[in-house]
Amino acid sequence: MNTYSLIKPLIFQFDAETTHNLTLKSLKYAEKFGLLKLYPAAPVCQSRQVMGITFPSPVGLAAGLDKNGAVIDGMAALGFGFIEIGTVTPRPQPGNPKPRLFRVKEAQGIVNRFGFNNLGVDNLIENVKAAKFKGVLGINIGKNFDTPNENAVEDYLICMRKVYAYASYITVNISSPNTKNLRALQEKEALSGLLATLKQEQLKLAQTHGRYVPIALKIAPDLECEQVNEIADLLVAHNIDAVIATNTTLARDMVQGLKHADETGGLSGAPVREKSTLVIQQLSQRLQGAVPIIGVGGILSGADAVEKIAAGASLVQVYSGLIYKGPKLIHDICKSLG
Repeated sequence: MNTYSLIKPLIFQFDAETTHNLTLKSLKYAEKFGLLKLYPAAPVCQSRQVMGITFPSPVGLAAGLDKNGAVIDGMAALGFGFIEIGTVTPRPQPGNPKPRLFRVKEAQGIVNRFGFNNLGVDNLIENVKAAKFKGVLGINIGKNFDTPNENAVEDYLICMRKVYAYASYITVNISSPNTKNLRALQEKEALSGLLATLKQEQLKLAQTHGRYVPIALKIAPDLECEQVNEIADLLVAHNIDAVIATNTTLARDMVQGLKHADETGGLSGAPVREKSTLVIQQLSQRLQGAVPIIGVGGILSGADAVEKIAAGASLVQVYSGLIYKGPKLIHDICKSLG
């Protein structure tokens, strides 16, 4: 039995968001006082070349756990091959009212309706600058909740310009279900305009900084096959560097009748695994290798990660799996992927 299995029943006694915040604080203090050096060495995993970047391991931390980049070094010590922080917005915002994070324990799922709660892009940059981590760092960007969709591109541009110098890659989040109307940006016309503008800005910034920083697009699992194909075609047309599939789901058929299943928000963890994998398969069939896929959603074992790779993903990310299985999950995935 691993250490996390012993302490999990205790930490699950607390409210989910309280546990989330305590975990981040504990990681920060453990790193500060050198306690993370006692943690087992990073798992040996085969490196991968994706988006022109060498990932020392294909197992990454998904965005959402460390929204402000406050515990980058702590997360790195757990053995991730890459870390994605955010989602961050131009201005700080409190997010939705509490409670807004719920465990669906029987299904190993989590419902959240955070609503991009974060301290703003400037705070995130200060945290990145203060971190010792020199590995692959993704920065996930979004729009403020009160920015109308017709002006959303401005928010993404503000964030992109500010984080460009500090990111290994930048993820454009248009798929959170917790910011009103955000998912409408996945519709063909809106998405084409957004991607065209961001691509143009990326190329300008590459010249200014003398360094090309790839862009990834994060999409929802609740898309029809036709929508997935449209998005795939737009990714190719606008030379976007990667796609992250998927965010949380609004569906509840897989957790019906369970405690907290009816809470408003995005459902993650084991219940989203099949939907996420299906979107990866559809993207893979349409893209035919033209754009790499990063698989995320319901990875709670090495076998789940293997399934995502077999479906067409080049890399995987975990978040909810870490909460249910603990840091040993990273080692287990690496062992399974080789």
